[in-house]
Amino acid sequence: MSDEQAPRSEFPPILTTAMAAELLQVHVEYLRQMVREGRVPCHRFPGGREMRFLRDELITWLSEQSGHDRSPSAEEAKR
Repeated sequence: MSDEQAPRSEFPPILTTAMAAELLQVHVEYLRQMVREGRVPCHRFPGGREMRFLRDELITWLSEQSGHDRSPSAEEAKR
């Protein structure tokens, strides 16, 4: 398996902003912008600024996004 595709097991169920950005392969500031715009699921502690992300929720959200799936498994499914 390549370094670009980390399996679910490499990430804990609850992610920090940095970990979620790594999972989604985006810059941390871009992830924060998407959260501010309400484009990505995020959870905050009551009265706090810290953000947490649920790994499985992010993976589901990502799979629901429109766009061309270039993953190796998608290419195999086409055959």
